[in-house]
Amino acid sequence: MTTILLVEDYEEVRDMLSRRLRRHGFEVSVAEDGKAAVAACMADPPDLVLLDMNLPETDGWTVARQLKSDRRLAIIPIIALTAYAAAEDRLKALEAGCDDYHPKPIDFSSLMSQIEAALAPIGGQIIAGPIAE
Repeated sequence: MTTILLVEDYEEVRDMLSRRLRRHGFEVSVAEDGKAAVAACMADPPDLVLLDMNLPETDGWTVARQLKSDRRLAIIPIIALTAYAAAEDRLKALEAGCDDYHPKPIDFSSLMSQIEAALAPIGGQIIAGPIAE
């Protein structure tokens, strides 16, 4: 079963997303802050991370950089979730190491498309983003 780590500090968002993702067949684990997210990834790497960027303890930008700097965890696709919807915020998330970006409020149908694209197997590996030619 495909595992998703949902990193979200707001309980209502965390509960709604985790329930909907589970209904779509994903195994979902949750972390309420950035420090817990990094620890969870180190202990049991998920197949994908949905990462709120505004978190207590350690923000999402720092979490993304930490995960992408670890060779073992760098292949995990990260989709940033944030209320910041300006083009420069998207760029900032991608520069931090996120593979994709989804603005809040969450459009679940669109988010599912992004998750499916990020998890699309190519040559036996999970690859996120466009394939370099």
